[in-house]
Amino acid sequence: MLIEFRVANFRSLKDEQALTLEAAPVSDLTDARLRTVSTHCGPLLPAAVIYGSNASGKSNVLVALAFMREAVVHSLKGWAADKGVPRTAFAWSGKSRDHSMFEVSFVTQGVKYQYGFAADDHKIAEEWLFAWPDGSRQVWLERDGQRFSIGSALIGPSDSALNATRGNCLLLSVACNNGHPKLKPVSDWFQRIFTVNISHRLGKNRLSSGNSGRSSVLGSVADSWQADSSVWRLSLELLRAADLGIVDIRSVQVPTLPAGESQRLQLRHTHDENSWLDLEEESEGTKSLIRMAPSIVQAIESGGVWLGDELESSLHPLIGAAIVKLFNSPQSNPHGAQVLFTTHDTRMLAASSDAPLLRRDQIWFAEKNPEGASTIYPLTDYQPSQSENLESGYLQGRYGAIPFCGDISWIKE
Repeated sequence: MLIEFRVANFRSLKDEQALTLEAAPVSDLTDARLRTVSTHCGPLLPAAVIYGSNASGKSNVLVALAFMREAVVHSLKGWAADKGVPRTAFAWSGKSRDHSMFEVSFVTQGVKYQYGFAADDHKIAEEWLFAWPDGSRQVWLERDGQRFSIGSALIGPSDSALNATRGNCLLLSVACNNGHPKLKPVSDWFQRIFTVNISHRLGKNRLSSGNSGRSSVLGSVADSWQADSSVWRLSLELLRAADLGIVDIRSVQVPTLPAGESQRLQLRHTHDENSWLDLEEESEGTKSLIRMAPSIVQAIESGGVWLGDELESSLHPLIGAAIVKLFNSPQSNPHGAQVLFTTHDTRMLAASSDAPLLRRDQIWFAEKNPEGASTIYPLTDYQPSQSENLESGYLQGRYGAIPFCGDISWIKE
């Protein structure tokens, strides 16, 4: 499970920002949403949301974590040796030449790890990995440019990894591609980060629609639905539970598709179970949920991290809330999967007769200053009372992170 993510000098995130999934003492510690991890001193949260006005930088937090995954998984084979590091630094205040920094702390297979790296446009400047396999901190890797220090505990084919590590490539990426046994849990954790509606400069995530045209998006959705039969079955159950009237879904071969695509999805509905309808004919909300479903299922099944930008996009608010409940519930999420998402849907902050959808320590905000730099901060900084109406307080500007709209009364019909 993710404990904390830190990032600096990436897109609008000029100064170091930290998003923590550690629970704060805001309610009963027997709250079923909390996850206890034996190798971490405090309970962790299965969900966190970031609110903020348009262009506040909230999406950039998710993009930064997606970029970090991209670097670990693909920097060896996916980044050309002569193309440098495809990061996007903060554009102003002379920061564009400074290093960008990314760091995660997480627990997987009963071991706590802390991994990070710093890079400029040309090379990896630093890389580090610490582990707590027996409860005490061990230095497994420290890198300064092309100088590497490998800890004695990191037993494995490290020499071959060192020799194959280019200046714009992570040692972790090389070691994991070479099958380093002790680093496999670290690599596998990054592999279990799933994204939707997130585009970054490389544009390689197949479930992201941000950089793709309509045709290629639908093709990649079909690919994701045929990859694994168990994912298919559980994804279909998720669609049926959403009450979209869908009873079945299938992938069909279409010879006239653009290069690189061969499959299209078709759906069958309750009102006419004898006919199949192409996905292109469905509503944007249906297409959005179909695009999300396989990655949600994969995250839940593997105990991964699911990143969703603008969760409410084209979805009914009750469906968005149901996705959050899916991760919050230990019954539907027994492996400790986590969801990090952004939204403008303030109804998720509203009080209810039952337990609120989100704990107060699961709520974050993003705000951009006049320099164009984004800051993220938790609702708990404001210490709201248990009875405080969070939705009303947010819309009234009590916690910041809202737009200040100018006078538009001059607009005439």
